[in-house]
Amino acid sequence: MSKYIIFLFIYLIFVVSCAPDKSKVDAVLLEQDVESEMVLAYKEGMRQLELGDGLYASKKFDEAEILFPQSIWAAKASLMSAYALYSQNYYEDAIFNLERHLKNYPKDKNVVYAHYLIAICYFEQLYDEKKDLKPLIKAREKFVYILKHYPNTDYAIDAKWKMGLIVDQMAAKEMYIGRYYMKMEKWIAAINRFQIVVKHYDTTIYVEEALHRLIEIYYKIGLVEEAKKVTAVLGYNYASGEWYKNSYRLFNKSYKTEKITKKEKDSFIKTKFKKLFE
Repeated sequence: MSKYIIFLFIYLIFVVSCAPDKSKVDAVLLEQDVESEMVLAYKEGMRQLELGDGLYASKKFDEAEILFPQSIWAAKASLMSAYALYSQNYYEDAIFNLERHLKNYPKDKNVVYAHYLIAICYFEQLYDEKKDLKPLIKAREKFVYILKHYPNTDYAIDAKWKMGLIVDQMAAKEMYIGRYYMKMEKWIAAINRFQIVVKHYDTTIYVEEALHRLIEIYYKIGLVEEAKKVTAVLGYNYASGEWYKNSYRLFNKSYKTEKITKKEKDSFIKTKFKKLFE
């Protein structure tokens, strides 16, 4: 065999071995096509979100995630889908998506935002003392989680502030239930509710009324000494408040407070106003 034939044989082996695998090429091209479709779906989701159609936007983000689940865009699409639902006040659906996001993308750099958005979904359902306590409890749990695991973030700062509002709302809920029990003359149940406010929500604006309601009930059911003890506590802490004055009247029927007439009040305000410019 001549040297030329040997060289040609080696060359052919080299060419064949280096030739691209058609199946691999097709796979790469297919992946590029899918990625392009995914990007288009994501961009369409963003466009619809800006137009205010959160539901359709959520569907497009879901489509983007499904098309290319191994892409870095998948986690973004998952989170955006949840946000789109939240933007339309579909809280339960948004929470479901966010919980799924935390399960599927535990190492996502935006995990803290997912936790925060869950808390907000619950938090924005708080503004009615007649509603169920579940959103209050769930929101509080999530904010506590954020404060514990992400204390040095902006989310923690906001969580701390919102925790105060949650405590107020939880106290309002207990007061609402306590007043209901009073109306139904279920005295023990009412006492339990007002005691919860006094013991656990003593920093809220409701503690004065809670103390007064306890005094009312104790006096009503004949526990006069208990009523006097609570009145002493109320007087010591809130002697100038209306709730203390209302409580004091229970023991002193002739007690009266001076009332300022509207005319006197207006005159006082005008006098103070004029002095500002003297």
